[in-house]
Amino acid sequence: MRDSGRPTLIDVAKRAGVGKTTASDALSGRGRISEATRDAVLTAAADLGYAPNTAAQHLRHSATGTLAIILPEVSARSAYYMTFAFGVISAAARADYDVTVVTRPQGQQRPRRLRADGIIIADPRRGDPVAERLIAEPTPVVTTEHVLEGPKPDGVVYSDHAAAMTQLMAHLDGTRFARPALIVAADDTDWSASLAHAFRDDCTARGVEPIIRYTSFEAPSHQVREATERLLADHPDVDAIVVGPDGGAVEVLSVLNRSGLVAGRDIAVASCVDYPALQFVDPPVTAVDLRPHAAGVAAAELILDLIGGSAEAPIEREHPIAVVGRASTQEGAAR
Repeated sequence: MRDSGRPTLIDVAKRAGVGKTTASDALSGRGRISEATRDAVLTAAADLGYAPNTAAQHLRHSATGTLAIILPEVSARSAYYMTFAFGVISAAARADYDVTVVTRPQGQQRPRRLRADGIIIADPRRGDPVAERLIAEPTPVVTTEHVLEGPKPDGVVYSDHAAAMTQLMAHLDGTRFARPALIVAADDTDWSASLAHAFRDDCTARGVEPIIRYTSFEAPSHQVREATERLLADHPDVDAIVVGPDGGAVEVLSVLNRSGLVAGRDIAVASCVDYPALQFVDPPVTAVDLRPHAAGVAAAELILDLIGGSAEAPIEREHPIAVVGRASTQEGAAR
């Protein structure tokens, strides 16, 4: 969290009514900024007693030719994050930028000292002190999905996951389900919170009870299996399971198979994250294509636009996603 009572660059920017990058440039005497804007920033800094971080300002203007990506710990076993990172790298390479990829365990309190011209934070967690400190520094920051609490980044690349959930539930209509359930990470990221809220809203509109089982954001395989087993034990009449965690649908299918249940006949299965294995499982699983490579490209392009001055903070850009319909949700659940 922020140091109590110590003003940050974001506080100055808010007081002056400008973006973080504009405030940084005004305080350092750089950039094409009007005298009125510069005076407003300097006045705000003086009123708040803000002392600029000279080391951070040096890094901000050092033109390292490098971008940094901050990935969650799960990225080491996540097809989504690996593909996302390659999207960032490919876009950065076209602009002659190198990329530093940083992963860290959840709960790590201190950010690494990053020599980078811009930072991309993938799926920031609610109340993450590292994300808060990085966003408060002068270096431009783009997040993929919104920050739920704390200071806001310079740019956001986001997707409408609530709409995707509604589409996924509409696709499940072909199974004539009556008792749907959702397995999803806890509500500490914009992605997971959006999925849970949209699922509840859809169930309420249909007049059915929303059944939700939570996992951690990292959701290792055994955790998804255990959540599925508990779900089936507590609610044996469940006839549709929507799976949030990346790779989780395969674990759900495995549990159903061991339980003597047939996906697509006894229980419909759908996934909030598409990944290659879902094209080959029997039966195939309907999923949401998050287009991770394109998401990485979009994040890189936005941070480069902020660095180059062709975009001004704060700015948001939507990354389109879509449901990929497959056979397992079309056969109709028998129960």
